[in-house]
Amino acid sequence: MSEQIVIKNASMVNDGRVLEGDLLIRNGRIEQIAAEISTPESARVLDAEGRTLIPGMIDDQVHFREPGATHKADMQSESRAAVAGGITTFMDMPNTNPLTTNRAALEDKYLMAEGRSSANYAFYLGATNDNIAEIVALDPKQACGIKVFMGASTGNMLVNSEAALEAIFKDAPILVATHCEDTPTIQHLEEVYREKYGEDVPIACHPEIRSAEACYLSSSMAVGLAKKHGTRLHVLHLTTAREMDLFESGPLDNKMITAEACVHHLYFDDRDYEHKANFIKCNPAVKSQADRDAIRKALAEDRIDVVATDHAPHTLEEKLNSYFKAPAGLPLVQWALPMMFELYHDHLISLEQLVEKTSHGPARLFNIAERGYLREGYWADLALVDLNNPYRVERGDVLYKCGWSPMEGERLRARIAATFVNGQIAYREGRGVNTSVTGQRLVFNR
Repeated sequence: MSEQIVIKNASMVNDGRVLEGDLLIRNGRIEQIAAEISTPESARVLDAEGRTLIPGMIDDQVHFREPGATHKADMQSESRAAVAGGITTFMDMPNTNPLTTNRAALEDKYLMAEGRSSANYAFYLGATNDNIAEIVALDPKQACGIKVFMGASTGNMLVNSEAALEAIFKDAPILVATHCEDTPTIQHLEEVYREKYGEDVPIACHPEIRSAEACYLSSSMAVGLAKKHGTRLHVLHLTTAREMDLFESGPLDNKMITAEACVHHLYFDDRDYEHKANFIKCNPAVKSQADRDAIRKALAEDRIDVVATDHAPHTLEEKLNSYFKAPAGLPLVQWALPMMFELYHDHLISLEQLVEKTSHGPARLFNIAERGYLREGYWADLALVDLNNPYRVERGDVLYKCGWSPMEGERLRARIAATFVNGQIAYREGRGVNTSVTGQRLVFNR
């Protein structure tokens, strides 16, 4: 990690402003940022040619399927796709096999990632109806957060005991992140639609089954519990206009309750089921254009604090099944940042807001040490972006182990030119992923 790199002539987006200039990397960290840097004799020079340099995206919600479902994905394959998309850090969910619901299983996942992940990494401890002792005993530096599935999910981790929820919200030593959908409401609607269509329910009915009401019932309950107990709550992948009223606008640092939106809920809406079908089937569901537009508005108003992917691959064969047999979830890390730049191009958010939601905000929310910013002394986790280089996503471009993407056929205007992880070039357009570069376990300032 001794290589010196000078990135020249970059348009650097950081801390709410844009600075034209140079950035020097030494020993994996940002040593200097200035309008012009004299290149050290031994340094490698990369001319940004005016392209946009941002902190790499910190994705606070992925399912890399390891352990237990590595025929769909694994930490090595998906982290390589992530760095190709400008994501330098990920936080992986606990609904694996075995479940990550105790500290020993948590440490096992760190061992699986060590030396194999191209990006930096951390893992959630999963909550169940009966593991409050593990939650309370958790070292706050050991996990990024406590994940509570307040709705049916992969891995049978539904927490539906009122006593368990009260204990988790009262005693969790770190941030609680929730998946919010009301299971009884969904189960009732599934039976209604089965009676009408049998097993061949049209995919367009998915947002009616995983309904807005089911989302609001659960997310409002989570917010109520957090207010009652003073919990540090982060509500994941919000999908409805009504839910936006549960969250306050303003700086993330002033909040005990924060909100996340995922790129697919900001990009797609229910009109896309006609062409994308099960390829955009996810939980919670992609909903109406009005819901999508409300989430976009909430993002611009700082009601939504963080943007993530909820990257959740399944095999192509699985996705081609009928409605009830096709699993929910889609792979997204390779094009998540370019999808966000579509919002910028459409004048819905600024570059400064985009960086706040994808890098700065997650770093502060999870108390990540020395990452998420272009700052001297911080680790050099960077994405160099060509803002205006349009292309069409093709299946041959896909790096996910599952081999497909819901973005196939979509035209995007921004392209990741290079990604740096801990000061090393982990990806460069035209040269692919540098498989010798590996990420680090996240350190938390807690």
